Amino acid sequence: MTGKVAPETDGEQSSVSTAEDDSTQSDVATTYAVLATCWREPTERVAETATAGALSSVVGDVGAVDYHDLRAEYTRLFIGPVGPPCPPYESVYRDADAPDEFGPVNGPATMAVRRWYAEFGVAPSSDHTDLPDHIATELEFAAHLAEKGLDERLEQFLDEHLRVWAAEFLTLVENETREAFYASLAATTREVIRQ
Repeated sequence: MTGKVAPETDGEQSSVSTAEDDSTQSDVATTYAVLATCWREPTERVAETATAGALSSVVGDVGAVDYHDLRAEYTRLFIGPVGPPCPPYESVYRDADAPDEFGPVNGPATMAVRRWYAEFGVAPSSDHTDLPDHIATELEFAAHLAEKGLDERLEQFLDEHLRVWAAEFLTLVENETREAFYASLAATTREVIRQ
């Protein structure tokens, strides 16, 4: 579907077009929401769902996913005992003083994302204590915009935020991870954000 709607000739054609548009919106929103869930700290449910193959459209066929291994890798990549190799925060990539350094967390980029959320009357879920510019939180917001059918605003948000910094983050994940789950998740996230 190109996004163009044929002139209405009767009510039936209009309702079919609306149903198709709603379905596409729902698919896009669901894709962003699933990606967001996968970038959060792993749960047993995510590991079980991936093992069952139900996440194959997002992480491919990665075989059995061990919850404890996934959690350990998440900690190593994104939390670390000493500065993680792949910080999942926009400000770290956008607010650095030098191109080959990480910037501070909770910097100007974080404030810009907060303004987006405030404009739409949303806030990060209280279930998640991450900063607003965490990759998962930004993907959740993209899902919100897609669900509401705000395509132009979604594109603007992607252009101003995720498309600016995520490629560097995703490349780091692909280069650093020891888990097929995260390598595939990074590749899929890159592809979805580019669309």
